[in-house]
Amino acid sequence: MPATASSPSIPLRVGLVGYGSAGRGIHAPLIVRAGLTMAVVSTSNATRADEVRTDLPGTEVVPDLETLLAVEGLDLVVLASPSGVHAEQAERVIEAGLPVVVDKPLAVDASRALAVVDLAAHHGVPLTVFNNRRFDPELAALRLVRDEGLVGEIWRAEYRWDRWRPVPKQRWRELVSADEGGGLLLDLHTHLVDQAVLLHGEVESVYAEVDSRTTVAEDDTFLACRHTSGVVSHVMSSSVNGAPGPRARVSGSGGSYVIGRQFDDVSSFTEFENEGDAVGWVVRGDEREPGPVVTDADQANFYRAVAAAVVSSDPQATMPVDPRDAVHVLAVVDAARISARDRRVVDVVTPGQTP
Repeated sequence: MPATASSPSIPLRVGLVGYGSAGRGIHAPLIVRAGLTMAVVSTSNATRADEVRTDLPGTEVVPDLETLLAVEGLDLVVLASPSGVHAEQAERVIEAGLPVVVDKPLAVDASRALAVVDLAAHHGVPLTVFNNRRFDPELAALRLVRDEGLVGEIWRAEYRWDRWRPVPKQRWRELVSADEGGGLLLDLHTHLVDQAVLLHGEVESVYAEVDSRTTVAEDDTFLACRHTSGVVSHVMSSSVNGAPGPRARVSGSGGSYVIGRQFDDVSSFTEFENEGDAVGWVVRGDEREPGPVVTDADQANFYRAVAAAVVSSDPQATMPVDPRDAVHVLAVVDAARISARDRRVVDVVTPGQTP
């Protein structure tokens, strides 16, 4: 039981594993903004250790996960390490009995992810996956478009993140194979597929085109997903697209909804930039109107929800992301790899689900 279970007003003490682009650039700021205490960070990189001391005065720095797990009084461990070691590290934290947040993806394939989920359930240890993009204004707006019928019956949806990086960054994501966690399918696509599933239901089948043009694993991808709702979503991400398309386009019987802003705030669709608090545009031929207004979306809400779950009477049931959702997303990725290899439509089989 976490030390703060009887005192929810006391900020949870967090141990963060990894202080690279994800740990320093995303997790740490959100954890602090959510009001949690950053107690300890593990990194074996001397430069990053110095960054921790500068960014987070008073935070202990340790060299590895095992040393971090030996720190007394931790309530939560967050894994912001390279994707290829997520499953192994998550299992070690679970065996230590500490609630754990795993940055996406939970593992490099669906079967391995299910093994982590099952281990957590066996030990009764709370587990969740860091799908921070669920807390973006874009997803909140897309839900309103769907729920309020702003484009009528939805037929087709497009979700994408495009970048222009003809010379790839020299990071593990670009330098290691898919088996080791590299490539876009295990990076941006886990966000995009998760979003599509939340909006349109689980994916029944997928057709994929996957290429590795400048990196070891894939850097140019397209998935056509058929959902249980009947909607077909086109999910795309690329590091070699010089002319980015819209962030999202949802089309139906009553028009289309378009979000132009890209992941890095650069878009060729400048005519569809957000207007004030309105996100995107509802477009009907030559007519358009601002999309829904979203004012309360905040990625720090993920960690606020985790903190509330950890001190609740049923932590696993109240976690902000069901880890079995991550298993399904990885099952879609697994099927996409087969589809691209065999050039055919592939049924999605999610391990752990009853046929």
